[in-house]
Amino acid sequence: MAVKDRDRFSTATRLRLLGEQTAARVYRSQTRRQARRSRLTGRAALLALVVCTLVVALAYPMRQYVAQRAEIADMERQRQQAQERVEQLRDLKARWQDDAYAEQQIRQRLHYVMPGETGYIVADPDAARQSRADTGAADRPWYSNVWDGVDKSDASDR
Repeated sequence: MAVKDRDRFSTATRLRLLGEQTAARVYRSQTRRQARRSRLTGRAALLALVVCTLVVALAYPMRQYVAQRAEIADMERQRQQAQERVEQLRDLKARWQDDAYAEQQIRQRLHYVMPGETGYIVADPDAARQSRADTGAADRPWYSNVWDGVDKSDASDR
């Protein structure tokens, strides 16, 4: 037993134990690194590369598809509006085929009257006041009228 105790405290034994402990630590750290490193394998990197390539390859066609669908929807909306306008014009054409509607529009728009009727047109009182105000311009000298025109145009800019 004395030999074992003596070997236990010898320098060689201590160095050997330190070497074994160091080797165990190194082995543990290497296995940890391998465990961390093994998460991203070559297959996973290849899969990520393939997915990225597909995303890049399909991005432009998808953008075109969405743009074309929006354009189709816009064209459908324009077609619907044109169809509604055609229906309105058909209704208007059908109304003009009716003699009573045509007579009403002729009286209203062109101020026609039937034989034996008396037509009256009511003048706008504001227009009459404006024309009376303009008659005073003939009594003044021409340069005064020009100056008033400049003042009026300057006031309209504000």
